[in-house]
Amino acid sequence: MHENFPLKAQGIMEERFRCDSQIALATLDGGMPSVRTVNAYYEDGAFYVVTYALSNKMRQIEKNPAVAVCGDWFTGHGIGENLGHILDKKNEALARRLRAAFASWYGNGHTNEADPNTCILCIRLTDGVLFSHGVRYDLVFPTPAV
Repeated sequence: MHENFPLKAQGIMEERFRCDSQIALATLDGGMPSVRTVNAYYEDGAFYVVTYALSNKMRQIEKNPAVAVCGDWFTGHGIGENLGHILDKKNEALARRLRAAFASWYGNGHTNEADPNTCILCIRLTDGVLFSHGVRYDLVFPTPAV
């Protein structure tokens, strides 16, 4: 495993965030920061959010993909990317995992998969700080293989 992302820290990240997790997501709107709470699911160094392509956060990420996140004793930086429509064939397996993670609210009318603007936001983490039981982990996330 990557020396700046120890196995212990990987386990903590999965335990805390590989489920429906509320995190703060910060973007830049020009020179002004904007922050909001989103439901996110963590997997392999990235957070995934089901959102709307025409939302302010997605417009801001399109202009500047650098983002910051914070939640449950973790803060980090990442790169935001629109993975496209939730029903896109390439998103099929991920969409299944997201529906399962967000099952308690996903079908309540808030998410309209038939709308072509319903998309998946991927936040690929670059670095972060994680705290657990008095231990601080300064993390550098491995760059995903392309």
